Amino acid sequence: MEIWVDVRNGELPVIAEGIDRLWVETPTHDDEFAVDEALIRGPSSVLGGYFVIADETSQNKSKAAIGSAEWLLIECETWSMIPLENLIAARHGSATKIAAVITTPQQAQGAGFALEQGVDALVVANSKPLIEAALITKSQRLEVESSAVHVEPSQNESMKLEPISIQSVEDGGVGDRYCLDFTSLLHVGEGVLVGSSSSQMLLIHSETIPSSFVPTRPFRVNAGAPHSYILMADGTTKYMSELSSGDKVMLLNEDGGSRPATLGRIKIEQRPMLKINFKPLNQYKQKPNEGHVFMQQAETVRLVGQNKTRHSVTELPRHTVVIGWLGGEGRHIGTAIASSVEER
Repeated sequence: MEIWVDVRNGELPVIAEGIDRLWVETPTHDDEFAVDEALIRGPSSVLGGYFVIADETSQNKSKAAIGSAEWLLIECETWSMIPLENLIAARHGSATKIAAVITTPQQAQGAGFALEQGVDALVVANSKPLIEAALITKSQRLEVESSAVHVEPSQNESMKLEPISIQSVEDGGVGDRYCLDFTSLLHVGEGVLVGSSSSQMLLIHSETIPSSFVPTRPFRVNAGAPHSYILMADGTTKYMSELSSGDKVMLLNEDGGSRPATLGRIKIEQRPMLKINFKPLNQYKQKPNEGHVFMQQAETVRLVGQNKTRHSVTELPRHTVVIGWLGGEGRHIGTAIASSVEER
């Protein structure tokens, strides 16, 4: 993490050691920059964009620059952690770096460790308390980064379906059940990934299997409760309660193939629910806590199993093996982030 000091008044920084860049009126050295017409300019090149965030519109404007700019210099009209967290989550996987203007020593820790990652630079006024707070945060970040072990999963691994063992099925009371009706037909073996945790999700089968009780609904997945996460077509997640018609959801089949599908309608009705507890079958994949999902108590609601099997949620003996997805990263507003998030 870098420390940038605002010395546009022409004074030298009150603390020189540990400073990476100086904010000046006219940059002449590589460690100097200026802001001109919303651009961050070095002595010979543009370094990125400058954004003042006052509301959702200005936040979205800054997010739109992620991926096309080396640096985003962010200044909030009223200090708030939420815009910084949203930007840190949005830039995940890109080369764009974020510099944040802070105005009090207390803000250094918040910005420096937001979402356990922090911004890439703290921008401070030429004040000894502010610079000292920024330098302390920089030192703490170096300690954390030097002791951390980073494992970057490949895209193929992140979507690989894993065997999962059912541990128990309990009464889940009565809740709001979400049926997802798509604008395209689903095939036998296809469904959506749903779970109470964004890192432990089961593959819920579509209503494509004939039943003596009701006709098939080959455009539908009975997907569970409003608090559940669901995997979207772009790899992010949403809460079930956030879905609306027109959203694109990821359909997966039992072989791991995937395709996007558009939601045409959502049916929400009060229904008796089951709480299904599960854990990874392979011990090396086991999480600290078992996962679970809430599904409607109905014979036509099925989980996808191994070897092209499907299991009704009303007939799930202990140790039944189904398949699902075990993601390793936490999520912030649906976006995967390298942060430790525990969900129970």
